Amino acid sequence: MSTKAKYEVERIPFHLHWQEKSPFKETYAGALDTIVVEGQHLKPKGVVSKTVLIFMHPTGTMNLLPMPNALAAAGIPCLTCASRYPHNDTALIMEKVLLDLGHYVRYAKEKLGYEKVIMAGWSGGGSLSMFYQSQAENPTITETPAGDAVDVKGAGLVPADAVLQLAAHVSRAITLTEWLDASILDELDPSKKDSALDLYDPDNPNGPPYSSEFVARYRQAQIARSAKIDAFVWDKLEAMKREGRPNEEFAFVVHGTMADPRWLDLSIDANDRKGPNWCFMGEPRIVNMMPAGLARYTSLRAWLSQWSYKHSRADGPKCAGDVTVPVLVVENSADDGCTPSHAARIMAGIKHSDKEFHVVNGATHYYIGQPEKMAEAVEIVKGWLEKKNLLV
Repeated sequence: MSTKAKYEVERIPFHLHWQEKSPFKETYAGALDTIVVEGQHLKPKGVVSKTVLIFMHPTGTMNLLPMPNALAAAGIPCLTCASRYPHNDTALIMEKVLLDLGHYVRYAKEKLGYEKVIMAGWSGGGSLSMFYQSQAENPTITETPAGDAVDVKGAGLVPADAVLQLAAHVSRAITLTEWLDASILDELDPSKKDSALDLYDPDNPNGPPYSSEFVARYRQAQIARSAKIDAFVWDKLEAMKREGRPNEEFAFVVHGTMADPRWLDLSIDANDRKGPNWCFMGEPRIVNMMPAGLARYTSLRAWLSQWSYKHSRADGPKCAGDVTVPVLVVENSADDGCTPSHAARIMAGIKHSDKEFHVVNGATHYYIGQPEKMAEAVEIVKGWLEKKNLLV
């Protein structure tokens, strides 16, 4: 079916709220035990459909992003859903985001009357959707990585009927680790560096194109830095427990979070992306230390749940191994955020055969200024849903 027909889209704001007991409050203001989340129902006018796509990111809001709006304009209803942590992931607990997503799925089925619900995992929503589906199909989690109670197992998460991975990355934790500045030696003073690992030091003899030996050493140093932060977090949590302050928190800064050799050497995880010296947020040397950098501000429990290479459970490829429903993976060949190995790892993680992979040649991460590439991606999604009899 051609997606050239454009529908006027009705944008219907909605909010959900429920009671959830917690020994401390993670979000600013409001009642202690009341959770409120907000979303938008993008409903094509004149379309009668029993299928809805659910877009959700752990902390971002997707109401105005190109993909859900283009799909709605092509006649497919979409829900764009915010978690309890909109635009602020300082205290974000991935396991609690699953609970939020579960409420949206139930709302779509029980209140809006949709019969088919499709997880539309775009960008950072990719690993979230895999994490959700794996726990909806086989719920096991009863506590966060920090040991706080969270009843995902007993939440009655409703499984989706299929999962889309659209320009998706493998996980927040793995992506952050691959972007960590491995040269930083002191978390409290990022000026103290191992110059041989400093990608942005013009005097570093290890410059692009990087040798495979250097990249391997660099990757190990990134993992070691993540583990060093883990140790700091565990020490803080244990100290507060010993002092009779088990529910207290500690916020901290993670410096240097955009120093991936990919951005300086286009032969690493090669695709058609812009560069070198470019990433989806601009010049990587600047992004590395800017206030809006990935994981710049975090807290003890949030680090373990969403950013820790070792402890975060929201691992897209790993969770994909527990998913039994059909999966579509779409890679953008000029993506300057989610390079080809992300889609490859996701595909490899899916253990069943009902999976399909497509590449949109020349498409960037956000499709900015690329309406024809966006239309191609929409055509792929719509055609796959039709082929799988998921558009009803």
